Amino acid sequence: MAEIKTKPTGADVTAFLDGIDSDRRREEGHAVRELMERVTGQPATMWGPTMVGFGSVPYTTTAGTYETFVVGFSPRKAALTIYGIHDGDGPPEPLLERLGPHTLGKSCVYVKRLENVDIQVLERLVREGWERSRG
Repeated sequence: MAEIKTKPTGADVTAFLDGIDSDRRREEGHAVRELMERVTGQPATMWGPTMVGFGSVPYTTTAGTYETFVVGFSPRKAALTIYGIHDGDGPPEPLLERLGPHTLGKSCVYVKRLENVDIQVLERLVREGWERSRG
């Protein structure tokens, strides 16, 4: 069985964000980190080599039960990927319609430019995702 890569690594989140080549993605990463730390009250933690997560919850697959972060993000080259605000199992959260330009993945939201989304809506989506998973 393959080892789960999405787990806390202990790597330095600030060093990861500071090491992003794109000035815009680096700034977006720091901004989303600040927003998520404020909303969750939790420190940012590196999960795997490229994801920044907040909190943890168990999830079960056919291979077993693991931990994953509640909300998080990854400042990828093509898009800022935000996790925990769209579960992918049901219809999209109606509030996403007010977010601004984005696309949906199975369990994430892709944002090309953070400056083009409504930050208050993003904050609310993060808060709702956090509260939903903390239940």
